[in-house]
Amino acid sequence: MPTPSDRVASPAGKPGGTPRFAAPVVAFAFWITMVGTTVPTPLYPLYENDFSFSPIMVTVIFAVYAIGVVVGLLTFGRLSDQIGRRPVLMAATVLSVCAAVVFLVAGNVPVLLFGRVLSGFSAALVTGAGTAALTELMPPDGRVRPATVALFANMGGLACGPLLAGVLADTAPSPLRTPWVVSLVLAALALAGLALTPETARHRTGFTFRFQPLHVPAEIRSDFLRSAMVTGTGFAVLGVLTAVTGLFLGDVLHDTDHTLTGAVVFTAFVCTALGQLLIRRIGSGPALTVACVGLIAAAALIATAMVTETLAPLIVGAAVNGLATGIAIGYGLGTITTRSDPEHRGAAVSTFFAILYTMLAVPSIGVGVLIHVSSLRPAGEVFSCAVALLALAVLVSLAAGRRTGEGGGT
Repeated sequence: MPTPSDRVASPAGKPGGTPRFAAPVVAFAFWITMVGTTVPTPLYPLYENDFSFSPIMVTVIFAVYAIGVVVGLLTFGRLSDQIGRRPVLMAATVLSVCAAVVFLVAGNVPVLLFGRVLSGFSAALVTGAGTAALTELMPPDGRVRPATVALFANMGGLACGPLLAGVLADTAPSPLRTPWVVSLVLAALALAGLALTPETARHRTGFTFRFQPLHVPAEIRSDFLRSAMVTGTGFAVLGVLTAVTGLFLGDVLHDTDHTLTGAVVFTAFVCTALGQLLIRRIGSGPALTVACVGLIAAAALIATAMVTETLAPLIVGAAVNGLATGIAIGYGLGTITTRSDPEHRGAAVSTFFAILYTMLAVPSIGVGVLIHVSSLRPAGEVFSCAVALLALAVLVSLAAGRRTGEGGGT
Protein backbone atom coordinates (compact mmCIF):
# COMPACT_ATOMS: atom_id res chain seq x y z
CA MET A 1 0.00 0.00 0.00
CA PRO A 2 1.40 3.45 -0.93
CA THR A 3 2.44 5.73 1.87
CA PRO A 4 1.04 9.29 2.00
CA SER A 5 4.24 10.59 0.49
CA ASP A 6 3.97 8.04 -2.31
CA ARG A 7 0.47 9.23 -3.07
CA VAL A 8 1.64 12.81 -3.33
CA ALA A 9 4.39 11.80 -5.69
CA SER A 10 2.09 9.75 -7.92
CA PRO A 11 0.89 11.35 -11.15
CA ALA A 12 -2.47 13.04 -10.85
CA GLY A 13 -5.44 10.90 -11.69
CA LYS A 14 -3.63 7.51 -11.72
CA PRO A 15 -4.73 4.65 -9.50
CA GLY A 16 -3.44 5.20 -5.96
CA GLY A 17 -2.45 8.73 -6.84
CA THR A 18 -3.92 12.17 -6.32
CA PRO A 19 -7.64 12.40 -7.17
CA ARG A 20 -8.37 13.99 -10.53
CA PHE A 21 -10.56 16.64 -8.93
CA ALA A 22 -7.79 17.96 -6.66
CA ALA A 23 -6.09 20.32 -9.13
CA PRO A 24 -9.39 21.82 -10.44
CA VAL A 25 -10.57 22.35 -6.84
CA VAL A 26 -7.34 24.13 -5.88
CA ALA A 27 -7.49 26.26 -9.04
CA PHE A 28 -11.13 27.13 -8.31
CA ALA A 29 -10.33 28.06 -4.68
CA PHE A 30 -7.40 30.19 -5.89
CA TRP A 31 -9.66 31.86 -8.47
CA ILE A 32 -12.63 32.62 -6.20
CA THR A 33 -10.37 33.99 -3.46
CA MET A 34 -8.87 36.45 -5.94
CA VAL A 35 -12.37 37.23 -7.29
CA GLY A 36 -13.36 38.35 -3.80
CA THR A 37 -10.52 40.87 -3.69
CA THR A 38 -11.82 42.85 -6.71
CA VAL A 39 -15.60 42.49 -6.31
CA PRO A 40 -15.82 45.99 -4.72
CA THR A 41 -14.36 47.72 -7.79
CA PRO A 42 -17.60 48.62 -9.66
CA LEU A 43 -19.44 49.08 -6.35
CA TYR A 44 -17.31 51.95 -5.01
CA PRO A 45 -19.61 54.70 -6.41
CA LEU A 46 -22.57 53.02 -4.70
CA TYR A 47 -20.71 52.83 -1.39
CA GLU A 48 -19.69 56.46 -1.85
CA ASN A 49 -23.33 57.49 -2.24
CA ASP A 50 -24.71 55.27 0.54
CA PHE A 51 -22.03 56.02 3.13
CA SER A 52 -21.43 59.66 2.08
CA PHE A 53 -17.65 59.63 1.80
CA SER A 54 -15.31 61.41 -0.60
CA PRO A 55 -13.31 60.01 -3.56
CA ILE A 56 -10.14 60.07 -1.45
CA MET A 57 -11.75 57.53 0.89
CA VAL A 58 -12.42 55.26 -2.10
CA THR A 59 -8.70 55.16 -2.83
CA VAL A 60 -7.88 54.60 0.87
CA ILE A 61 -10.33 51.66 1.04
CA PHE A 62 -8.65 50.16 -2.03
CA ALA A 63 -5.13 50.82 -0.71
CA VAL A 64 -5.85 49.08 2.60
CA TYR A 65 -6.28 45.85 0.64
CA ALA A 66 -2.85 46.18 -0.98
CA ILE A 67 -1.24 46.99 2.36
CA GLY A 68 -2.88 43.85 3.79
CA VAL A 69 -1.33 41.81 0.97
CA VAL A 70 2.16 43.23 1.68
CA VAL A 71 1.91 42.56 5.42
CA GLY A 72 0.55 39.07 4.74
CA LEU A 73 3.37 38.26 2.31
CA LEU A 74 6.07 39.41 4.71
CA THR A 75 4.62 37.67 7.78
CA PHE A 76 3.02 34.49 6.37
CA GLY A 77 4.76 34.04 2.99
CA ARG A 78 6.43 30.79 4.15
CA LEU A 79 3.42 29.38 6.02
CA SER A 80 2.46 26.73 3.44
CA ASP A 81 6.03 25.37 3.54
CA GLN A 82 5.76 25.11 7.32
CA ILE A 83 2.30 23.59 7.90
CA GLY A 84 1.22 22.40 4.42
CA ARG A 85 -0.68 23.67 1.39
CA ARG A 86 -4.18 22.51 2.30
CA PRO A 87 -4.54 24.25 5.69
CA VAL A 88 -3.22 27.51 4.23
CA LEU A 89 -5.54 27.28 1.23
CA MET A 90 -8.46 26.61 3.56
CA ALA A 91 -7.46 29.54 5.78
CA ALA A 92 -7.30 31.83 2.73
CA THR A 93 -10.74 30.67 1.59
CA VAL A 94 -12.18 31.11 5.10
CA LEU A 95 -10.84 34.67 5.12
CA SER A 96 -12.49 35.22 1.73
CA VAL A 97 -15.79 33.96 3.17
CA CYS A 98 -15.38 36.23 6.20
CA ALA A 99 -14.63 39.23 3.98
CA ALA A 100 -17.80 38.57 1.96
CA VAL A 101 -19.83 38.38 5.19
CA VAL A 102 -18.30 41.65 6.43
CA PHE A 103 -19.26 43.41 3.19
CA LEU A 104 -22.75 41.92 3.38
CA VAL A 105 -23.38 43.54 6.76
CA ALA A 106 -21.27 46.68 6.20
CA GLY A 107 -22.94 49.91 7.20
CA ASN A 108 -20.00 52.29 7.53
CA VAL A 109 -16.44 52.92 6.35
CA PRO A 110 -14.56 51.20 9.24
CA VAL A 111 -16.38 47.94 8.45
CA LEU A 112 -15.42 48.28 4.77
CA LEU A 113 -11.80 48.82 5.78
CA PHE A 114 -11.88 45.69 7.95
CA GLY A 115 -13.30 43.69 5.03
CA ARG A 116 -10.51 44.90 2.77
CA VAL A 117 -7.85 43.90 5.30
CA LEU A 118 -9.33 40.38 5.38
CA SER A 119 -9.26 40.32 1.55
CA GLY A 120 -5.61 41.37 1.55
CA PHE A 121 -4.62 38.58 3.91
CA SER A 122 -6.62 36.03 1.90
CA ALA A 123 -4.78 37.03 -1.28
CA ALA A 124 -1.39 36.87 0.45
CA LEU A 125 -2.06 33.37 1.75
CA VAL A 126 -3.58 31.89 -1.39
CA THR A 127 -0.97 33.16 -3.86
CA GLY A 128 1.98 31.13 -2.62
CA ALA A 129 0.04 28.11 -1.36
CA GLY A 130 -2.13 27.86 -4.48
CA THR A 131 0.82 28.12 -6.86
CA ALA A 132 2.82 25.54 -4.92
CA ALA A 133 -0.13 23.13 -4.63
CA LEU A 134 -0.86 23.28 -8.36
CA THR A 135 2.81 22.64 -9.11
CA GLU A 136 2.70 19.54 -6.89
CA LEU A 137 -0.68 18.29 -8.15
CA MET A 138 -0.17 18.65 -11.91
CA PRO A 139 2.37 16.79 -14.04
CA PRO A 140 5.13 19.23 -15.11
CA ASP A 141 5.18 17.78 -18.64
CA GLY A 142 1.41 17.82 -19.13
CA ARG A 143 -0.45 19.58 -21.90
CA VAL A 144 -1.24 22.50 -19.57
CA ARG A 145 1.54 23.74 -17.33
CA PRO A 146 0.89 24.30 -13.61
CA ALA A 147 2.34 27.81 -13.86
CA THR A 148 -0.17 28.70 -16.58
CA VAL A 149 -3.09 27.45 -14.48
CA ALA A 150 -1.81 29.41 -11.47
CA LEU A 151 -1.42 32.53 -13.60
CA PHE A 152 -4.96 32.43 -14.91
CA ALA A 153 -6.40 31.49 -11.50
CA ASN A 154 -4.64 34.54 -10.06
CA MET A 155 -5.10 37.16 -12.78
CA GLY A 156 -8.33 35.58 -13.99
CA GLY A 157 -9.79 35.94 -10.53
CA LEU A 158 -8.69 39.58 -10.29
CA ALA A 159 -10.23 40.17 -13.72
CA CYS A 160 -13.53 38.35 -13.12
CA GLY A 161 -14.32 39.96 -9.77
CA PRO A 162 -15.20 43.41 -11.19
CA LEU A 163 -17.05 41.95 -14.18
CA LEU A 164 -19.13 39.59 -12.03
CA ALA A 165 -19.97 42.35 -9.54
CA GLY A 166 -20.76 44.84 -12.30
CA VAL A 167 -23.16 42.50 -14.08
CA LEU A 168 -24.91 41.56 -10.83
CA ALA A 169 -25.11 45.18 -9.68
CA ASP A 170 -26.85 46.11 -12.95
CA THR A 171 -29.17 43.12 -13.29
CA ALA A 172 -29.89 41.69 -9.83
CA PRO A 173 -31.71 43.16 -6.85
CA SER A 174 -29.73 44.78 -4.01
CA PRO A 175 -26.53 45.69 -5.91
CA LEU A 176 -24.48 46.06 -2.72
CA ARG A 177 -25.52 42.64 -1.42
CA THR A 178 -26.08 40.25 -4.34
CA PRO A 179 -22.44 40.21 -5.60
CA TRP A 180 -21.28 39.31 -2.10
CA VAL A 181 -23.90 36.57 -1.71
CA VAL A 182 -22.71 34.97 -4.95
CA SER A 183 -19.05 35.35 -3.92
CA LEU A 184 -19.84 33.87 -0.51
CA VAL A 185 -21.60 30.83 -1.97
CA LEU A 186 -18.79 30.13 -4.44
CA ALA A 187 -16.12 30.49 -1.75
CA ALA A 188 -18.07 28.13 0.52
CA LEU A 189 -18.19 25.55 -2.30
CA ALA A 190 -14.43 25.93 -2.76
CA LEU A 191 -13.89 25.43 0.96
CA ALA A 192 -15.94 22.22 0.88
CA GLY A 193 -13.89 20.97 -2.07
CA LEU A 194 -10.59 21.76 -0.36
CA ALA A 195 -11.66 19.69 2.63
CA LEU A 196 -11.63 16.64 0.33
CA THR A 197 -8.26 17.30 -1.34
CA PRO A 198 -5.07 15.67 -0.09
CA GLU A 199 -2.05 17.48 1.30
CA THR A 200 0.71 17.86 -1.30
CA ALA A 201 3.65 19.22 0.71
CA ARG A 202 5.95 16.30 1.45
CA HIS A 203 8.35 18.16 3.73
CA ARG A 204 6.96 20.48 6.39
CA THR A 205 9.16 22.26 8.90
CA GLY A 206 6.50 23.15 11.48
CA PHE A 207 5.24 26.62 12.28
CA THR A 208 7.70 29.23 13.50
CA PHE A 209 6.78 32.89 13.31
CA ARG A 210 9.41 34.99 11.60
CA PHE A 211 9.03 38.23 9.70
CA GLN A 212 10.30 37.72 6.15
CA PRO A 213 13.17 40.17 5.64
CA LEU A 214 13.36 42.04 2.35
CA HIS A 215 16.11 40.83 0.04
CA VAL A 216 17.42 42.28 -3.20
CA PRO A 217 19.90 39.78 -4.73
CA ALA A 218 23.28 41.44 -5.20
CA GLU A 219 24.03 39.37 -8.31
CA ILE A 220 21.00 40.78 -10.20
CA ARG A 221 20.49 44.05 -8.33
CA SER A 222 20.26 46.36 -11.35
CA ASP A 223 17.91 44.07 -13.30
CA PHE A 224 15.83 43.43 -10.18
CA LEU A 225 15.39 47.11 -9.40
CA ARG A 226 14.62 48.07 -13.00
CA SER A 227 12.06 45.32 -13.45
CA ALA A 228 10.50 46.14 -10.05
CA MET A 229 10.27 49.80 -11.04
CA VAL A 230 8.67 49.05 -14.42
CA THR A 231 6.27 46.45 -13.01
CA GLY A 232 5.49 48.66 -10.02
CA THR A 233 4.62 51.53 -12.36
CA GLY A 234 2.22 49.26 -14.22
CA PHE A 235 0.74 48.10 -10.93
CA ALA A 236 0.23 51.73 -9.93
CA VAL A 237 -1.90 52.20 -13.04
CA LEU A 238 -3.81 48.99 -12.30
CA GLY A 239 -4.45 50.25 -8.77
CA VAL A 240 -5.73 53.61 -9.91
CA LEU A 241 -7.91 52.02 -12.60
CA THR A 242 -9.37 49.66 -10.01
CA ALA A 243 -10.05 52.46 -7.54
CA VAL A 244 -11.37 55.28 -9.75
CA THR A 245 -12.70 53.85 -13.03
CA GLY A 246 -16.22 53.89 -11.61
CA LEU A 247 -15.76 57.52 -10.55
CA PHE A 248 -14.51 58.46 -14.02
CA LEU A 249 -17.45 56.83 -15.75
CA GLY A 250 -19.98 58.33 -13.35
CA ASP A 251 -18.57 61.82 -12.72
CA VAL A 252 -16.95 62.56 -16.10
CA LEU A 253 -18.91 60.47 -18.62
CA HIS A 254 -22.13 60.44 -16.58
CA ASP A 255 -22.44 56.71 -17.20
CA THR A 256 -23.48 54.63 -14.17
CA ASP A 257 -23.19 51.27 -15.93
CA HIS A 258 -21.43 49.07 -13.37
CA THR A 259 -20.84 46.33 -15.96
CA LEU A 260 -18.81 48.78 -18.01
CA THR A 261 -16.65 49.62 -15.00
CA GLY A 262 -16.05 45.92 -14.47
CA ALA A 263 -15.24 45.42 -18.15
CA VAL A 264 -12.50 48.09 -18.11
CA VAL A 265 -10.77 46.53 -15.10
CA PHE A 266 -11.36 43.02 -16.50
CA THR A 267 -9.54 44.08 -19.68
CA ALA A 268 -6.57 45.40 -17.68
CA PHE A 269 -6.07 42.23 -15.63
CA VAL A 270 -6.67 39.77 -18.48
CA CYS A 271 -4.09 41.60 -20.57
CA THR A 272 -1.69 41.45 -17.62
CA ALA A 273 -2.00 37.65 -17.72
CA LEU A 274 -1.52 37.60 -21.51
CA GLY A 275 1.53 39.83 -21.17
CA GLN A 276 3.18 37.26 -18.91
CA LEU A 277 2.71 34.68 -21.66
CA LEU A 278 4.08 37.06 -24.32
CA ILE A 279 7.48 37.16 -22.60
CA ARG A 280 8.18 33.71 -24.07
CA ARG A 281 7.88 35.12 -27.60
CA ILE A 282 9.55 38.47 -26.98
CA GLY A 283 12.53 37.07 -25.10
CA SER A 284 14.27 38.59 -22.11
CA GLY A 285 16.56 40.95 -24.06
CA PRO A 286 14.03 43.55 -25.28
CA ALA A 287 11.36 42.77 -22.65
CA LEU A 288 11.84 45.76 -20.34
CA THR A 289 12.23 48.15 -23.27
CA VAL A 290 8.95 46.91 -24.78
CA ALA A 291 7.28 47.19 -21.36
CA CYS A 292 8.49 50.78 -20.87
CA VAL A 293 7.27 51.82 -24.31
CA GLY A 294 3.94 50.15 -23.57
CA LEU A 295 3.58 52.01 -20.26
CA ILE A 296 4.31 55.35 -21.95
CA ALA A 297 1.71 54.59 -24.63
CA ALA A 298 -0.82 53.53 -21.99
CA ALA A 299 -0.23 56.73 -20.01
CA ALA A 300 -0.79 58.80 -23.16
CA LEU A 301 -4.04 56.96 -23.88
CA ILE A 302 -5.34 57.38 -20.32
CA ALA A 303 -4.45 61.09 -20.38
CA THR A 304 -6.28 61.37 -23.71
CA ALA A 305 -9.35 59.79 -22.13
CA MET A 306 -9.23 62.40 -19.36
CA VAL A 307 -8.71 65.38 -21.68
CA THR A 308 -11.30 64.35 -24.27
CA GLU A 309 -13.75 62.77 -21.80
CA THR A 310 -14.06 59.67 -23.97
CA LEU A 311 -14.15 56.00 -23.06
CA ALA A 312 -12.30 54.30 -25.94
CA PRO A 313 -8.79 55.58 -25.05
CA LEU A 314 -9.33 54.44 -21.45
CA ILE A 315 -10.17 50.87 -22.52
CA VAL A 316 -7.26 50.69 -24.98
CA GLY A 317 -4.95 52.26 -22.38
CA ALA A 318 -6.02 49.67 -19.80
CA ALA A 319 -5.25 46.87 -22.28
CA VAL A 320 -1.85 48.26 -23.28
CA ASN A 321 -0.90 48.89 -19.64
CA GLY A 322 -1.90 45.32 -18.77
CA LEU A 323 0.23 43.84 -21.55
CA ALA A 324 3.23 45.97 -20.60
CA THR A 325 2.85 45.12 -16.91
CA GLY A 326 2.56 41.41 -17.65
CA ILE A 327 5.71 41.48 -19.78
CA ALA A 328 7.59 43.22 -16.96
CA ILE A 329 6.30 40.70 -14.38
CA GLY A 330 7.39 37.81 -16.59
CA TYR A 331 10.84 39.33 -17.02
CA GLY A 332 11.25 40.08 -13.31
CA LEU A 333 10.17 36.66 -12.09
CA GLY A 334 12.22 34.95 -14.80
CA THR A 335 15.30 36.90 -13.75
CA ILE A 336 14.80 36.02 -10.08
CA THR A 337 14.11 32.32 -10.64
CA THR A 338 16.94 31.70 -13.10
CA ARG A 339 19.73 34.07 -12.04
CA SER A 340 19.47 34.59 -8.28
CA ASP A 341 20.95 32.49 -5.48
CA PRO A 342 18.49 29.60 -4.80
CA GLU A 343 19.02 30.01 -1.05
CA HIS A 344 17.46 33.50 -1.13
CA ARG A 345 15.11 33.06 -4.09
CA GLY A 346 11.92 32.91 -2.01
CA ALA A 347 12.84 36.07 -0.13
CA ALA A 348 13.63 37.81 -3.42
CA VAL A 349 10.22 36.87 -4.88
CA SER A 350 8.48 38.10 -1.71
CA THR A 351 10.41 41.37 -1.90
CA PHE A 352 9.49 41.77 -5.57
CA PHE A 353 5.77 41.38 -4.85
CA ALA A 354 5.97 43.54 -1.73
CA ILE A 355 7.28 46.35 -3.94
CA LEU A 356 4.53 45.75 -6.51
CA TYR A 357 1.69 45.82 -3.99
CA THR A 358 3.14 48.90 -2.31
CA MET A 359 3.08 50.58 -5.72
CA LEU A 360 -0.47 49.32 -6.15
CA ALA A 361 -1.53 51.12 -2.96
CA VAL A 362 0.43 54.33 -2.47
CA PRO A 363 -0.13 56.05 -5.84
CA SER A 364 -3.88 55.44 -5.63
CA ILE A 365 -3.96 57.39 -2.36
CA GLY A 366 -1.96 60.16 -4.02
CA VAL A 367 -4.49 60.31 -6.83
CA GLY A 368 -7.25 60.45 -4.21
CA VAL A 369 -5.58 63.46 -2.62
CA LEU A 370 -5.27 65.15 -6.02
CA ILE A 371 -8.94 64.48 -6.73
CA HIS A 372 -9.80 66.04 -3.36
CA VAL A 373 -7.83 69.24 -3.99
CA SER A 374 -8.72 69.60 -7.69
CA SER A 375 -10.93 67.11 -9.54
CA LEU A 376 -10.71 63.74 -11.25
CA ARG A 377 -9.61 64.95 -14.70
CA PRO A 378 -6.51 66.95 -13.66
CA ALA A 379 -5.60 64.25 -11.15
CA GLY A 380 -5.69 61.65 -13.93
CA GLU A 381 -3.62 63.86 -16.21
CA VAL A 382 -0.95 64.46 -13.55
CA PHE A 383 -0.82 60.76 -12.70
CA SER A 384 -0.47 59.81 -16.39
CA CYS A 385 2.46 62.21 -16.75
CA ALA A 386 4.13 60.69 -13.67
CA VAL A 387 3.72 57.18 -15.11
CA ALA A 388 5.22 58.22 -18.44
CA LEU A 389 8.18 59.94 -16.71
CA LEU A 390 8.92 56.87 -14.55
CA ALA A 391 8.85 54.58 -17.59
CA LEU A 392 11.03 57.02 -19.53
CA ALA A 393 13.54 57.12 -16.66
CA VAL A 394 13.85 53.33 -16.77
CA LEU A 395 14.28 53.46 -20.57
CA VAL A 396 17.18 55.90 -20.12
CA SER A 397 18.65 53.64 -17.43
CA LEU A 398 18.38 50.62 -19.74
CA ALA A 399 20.15 52.49 -22.53
CA ALA A 400 22.92 53.55 -20.16
CA GLY A 401 23.21 49.99 -18.85
CA ARG A 402 23.62 48.60 -22.37
CA ARG A 403 26.38 51.08 -23.12
CA THR A 404 28.27 49.83 -20.05
CA GLY A 405 27.35 46.18 -20.72
CA GLU A 406 25.15 45.97 -17.60
CA GLY A 407 21.59 44.63 -17.06
CA GLY A 408 18.59 44.66 -19.36
CA GLY A 409 18.77 40.93 -19.97
CA THR A 410 22.18 41.20 -21.58
